[in-house]
Amino acid sequence: MILSFSDDWPVTQLCELFELPTSTYYDRQKRATLPDIQRMNERAQVRALFAASQGSAGARTVMKQLAMQGVAMGRYKVTRLMAEAGLMSRQPGKHRYKQARQAHAVVPNRLDRAFDTVQPNQVWCGDITYIWTGEQWSYLAVVMDLYARRVVGWAMSATVDTTLTLRALEMAYRLRGRPQGVMFHSDQGCQYSSLEYRQRLWRYRMVQSMSRRGNCWDT
Repeated sequence: MILSFSDDWPVTQLCELFELPTSTYYDRQKRATLPDIQRMNERAQVRALFAASQGSAGARTVMKQLAMQGVAMGRYKVTRLMAEAGLMSRQPGKHRYKQARQAHAVVPNRLDRAFDTVQPNQVWCGDITYIWTGEQWSYLAVVMDLYARRVVGWAMSATVDTTLTLRALEMAYRLRGRPQGVMFHSDQGCQYSSLEYRQRLWRYRMVQSMSRRGNCWDT
């Protein structure tokens, strides 16, 4: 068969070959130039959850958060939407610890792994962690009495600073009847080694102790 080379030849011949009207092709071309509203909405949902996680959520986490909101979306589709939006999960790099034998310059390790206490309010320990609250990452500071391994004070905040750890300490101090002579042990985080925190412990008549840097067995 000899084919003519008119401007409409490729479209016409291909549509005839597949027994489709030429309007099908032109309709498809028209729709390709229109914005995909549904895709834009899905991309906006993914971007909002990613922003709420402060850039730490990956495709699996975003997929689970969408499911909690009643939106069923597969991980691979979430991955494609994140790529379209230019989103990339930022995970913390490998932490390089200093030598484990390095004690704090001012506060020694007075506890020295003597974790077995004989009475309440003898040794308290403080630490900070972060948790997903359903909308954003939040930081949780706790104070634990080593005698019963019981949390006696806690506080939550969107920022991790000395104010957060002070609030947890204040709760424990009030709930335990303002005891004196308590040893307070923690790591060498700036929230615990700050001048404000050390002054508060001095006001409460507490003795401060800090683990050696990078040694998890000290805390």
